[in-house]
Amino acid sequence: MTETPYRATDSDLSAVLHLIRTAFAGMDGRIDPPSSVHRLTRADLALPGREVWVIGQPPLACMVLTPRADTLYLGKLAVVPAAQRRGHARRLIAQALMRAAALGHPSVTLQTRVELTENHAAFTRLGFEEIARTAHAGFDRLTTITYRRTV
Repeated sequence: MTETPYRATDSDLSAVLHLIRTAFAGMDGRIDPPSSVHRLTRADLALPGREVWVIGQPPLACMVLTPRADTLYLGKLAVVPAAQRRGHARRLIAQALMRAAALGHPSVTLQTRVELTENHAAFTRLGFEEIARTAHAGFDRLTTITYRRTV
């Protein structure tokens, strides 16, 4: 099995969707509103401009990169529970930073939920800085924290 991130092909996307749903399952009942992962489809992963990167065959870790006007957005960073704490997320983030530089973006941005305090600590350790706190539509409390890392 390769530990090097590689760009997913169309044939990888069903396994990637399963990986994301498996890795995000622990958030059910922990975050409000519920994760958008419940609405995520294979077609969403294949949208033009998006890049899906994975580690392992079958995939053990993945991320979805989406170019935005001023940053490269890193979404759905996921590692199957049995493969966590092996550096997969760190390798994927390094790949995201390289892709941002290659695409001419000055930074990588990601979001996590307020309730997921372990994510806050992990992203801070990985060099990300908090830049915003926002609320989902219809909520009168903060629900999301945005982090950015300069390339």
